[in-house]
Amino acid sequence: MNAFFPISGGIDDHERALGAAAVSGSARLRKRRRVGLLLTLLLVAPTAPTQAADRTLRVMTWNIHHGEGTDGQVDLERIAAVIKAEEVALVALQEVDKGVERTNRRDLAGELAALTGMTALFSNNFSYQGGEYGNAILSRLPVTSWNNTHLRMLRPGEQRGVLQATVDWHGIPLRFLSTHIDYRRDDAERLANVAEFQQLAARSATRYFMIAGDFNDFPDSRTHRVMSETFAEAWGSAGVGEGFTFSSDRPRSRIDYLWVIRGSPLQPARVWIPQTTASDHLPLVAEFTVEP
Repeated sequence: MNAFFPISGGIDDHERALGAAAVSGSARLRKRRRVGLLLTLLLVAPTAPTQAADRTLRVMTWNIHHGEGTDGQVDLERIAAVIKAEEVALVALQEVDKGVERTNRRDLAGELAALTGMTALFSNNFSYQGGEYGNAILSRLPVTSWNNTHLRMLRPGEQRGVLQATVDWHGIPLRFLSTHIDYRRDDAERLANVAEFQQLAARSATRYFMIAGDFNDFPDSRTHRVMSETFAEAWGSAGVGEGFTFSSDRPRSRIDYLWVIRGSPLQPARVWIPQTTASDHLPLVAEFTVEP
């Protein structure tokens, strides 16, 4: 890390501090010292917040199937190990239990926060087996506000929602959303929910706006096409290959997405899919950079 050492006074003051012998040399020697001092100041100048390291944001979305892997075992430590290995700043999680019988009344988001050292946000969308079931967000960034919205339902079924967080990213308010929408063949409810996402984006005070999750539809679907009117999809912009995220043991479908609002300074630079059987879905990771 570069360090900055402030020098009080001008160059003449600096020379006097070196002693009378140092300043009694020739004019050429003084000129060399001045040039050397200027070069030193350039080398040790403080790192500006707009340099490359600060202009990169790595995020993940993952349907964790209440922590159950393809072996039928609920194992949050292996979920956490994948998250930590990817060194992400934000994670959108779906299918998260809290107080549910099948996962022994555990608080999955809270446990993952403890295992990863991140902050957990969770809100209930659907009461299930005596507990709560919904989406979660893990964040390494300071959370300044958050809320959950229940999405429109067109027929009986599981209540869906979108969890919304505002985080502080180098002084910039960034909106990060986690969602999981309907799976049925008829796409009417998915399209209704997409319209709600578009309304949230239109009301956003920041162009640093991302939405991630399990959309239960394919890249050639109407859901994807209508989403693309307002958002740019990370894999479609920077991914290589099919981008399959389901199922984890036999990947054949691309239904999990990371989206950023069109016109955002955030642009996907790299997108990849870590291989794991810790859930029935694979995680999707993207690295975004800020375009001037």
